[in-house]
Amino acid sequence: MGLVSPERAKGRRRRDPAATREAILAAAMTVLASDGRDALSLTKVAQLAGVNRGTAYQHFNTREDLVKATVAWVSERLADTVFGAPDDSGLVPDATQRPVYEAITGLVDFAVENPGLGRVWLFEVLASDNPGEDVFFKRFELSTKELADSEFGAEGIDAEALSVMMLGGYFLWPLWVRAGARTKKEREAMAQRMRREVLRLSLHGILRAEKFPHLQKLLDELGS
Repeated sequence: MGLVSPERAKGRRRRDPAATREAILAAAMTVLASDGRDALSLTKVAQLAGVNRGTAYQHFNTREDLVKATVAWVSERLADTVFGAPDDSGLVPDATQRPVYEAITGLVDFAVENPGLGRVWLFEVLASDNPGEDVFFKRFELSTKELADSEFGAEGIDAEALSVMMLGGYFLWPLWVRAGARTKKEREAMAQRMRREVLRLSLHGILRAEKFPHLQKLLDELGS
């Protein structure tokens, strides 16, 4: 599920309250990503979303309500983008059915290409009272546990601790990339470094390496 910009939602919102809410949330995400929590106000967000201030207050009573709703909205979209949206029955793809390197590449590339989105998610969730209940974290932890409990996983993995470590790396790396890589070529090189190291960690700490000889070959090629 992709993000809907305030501009694209404009034409629908007058007759669709859900589209109006989504435009407001998209605008709030933009403000949080670029300027941080302190810069967020219902007035500023309403102006960016192209709605009047009263309409924004109809959807969100307070600034804190808007912050919480925006983080939840970002989490849902992160989960659907990284792991796939649920099907008509509400089921989501099983972690063991996804090719390992493709899953790593998808998350690394998404994080590097959307650093503001990742930053909003990471810092707001860490500031919450119960970060383990976040939608995206729960999906990531479940995916990690499914893999660890399968025939492909190494023994003794602590899925929660590993998920925190991995997600911290995935979403802190783009901040490092932005500080150390100015050109598209440099950013791609740093993204490739992250893919390689996550693959190495996965192959020699999470997976049963003997079941993935093709991944060891790929890792050797990436390191050459």
